[in-house]
Amino acid sequence: MTAPDIDPLSKRRLKMWIRLLGVARAAESSLREYLRVEHGTTLPRFDVMAALYRRRDGATMSELSRMLLVSNGNATAVVDRLEKDGLVRRTASETDRRTVYVALTPEGLRQFERLAADHEREINALFSDLSEQDVEQVTALLKRMGKGDKA
Repeated sequence: MTAPDIDPLSKRRLKMWIRLLGVARAAESSLREYLRVEHGTTLPRFDVMAALYRRRDGATMSELSRMLLVSNGNATAVVDRLEKDGLVRRTASETDRRTVYVALTPEGLRQFERLAADHEREINALFSDLSEQDVEQVTALLKRMGKGDKA
């Protein structure tokens, strides 16, 4: 590509992307540390529990992996630990013995609801410098950016 063919906003968009990634990584790192220190848990455990909370009737391991955008092996390792801790249960499908459903146990549900409330408070604290108008603007921009789905 020759110089005249380059979009004049190209470098600025690249810098924007790097800044966006930096903000997301910093927030995620802070959240990981918060969950570890305050709750003795991990972000992957929280994410699995959140996905299962949204699917109260349970999900297959393949569905769970797709929902979380992780490999079956990664999801299985987290589910194994959650099951050992009594927070999820596995149930074999009645129609296909190769299919296993995973769902939160009543204790998993209670723990997740406490975790989710603290998670929300922590996210609120992380972004407390943003005004209501800032939040609306950033949200609108991110929605617009997501509509392209080029990635």
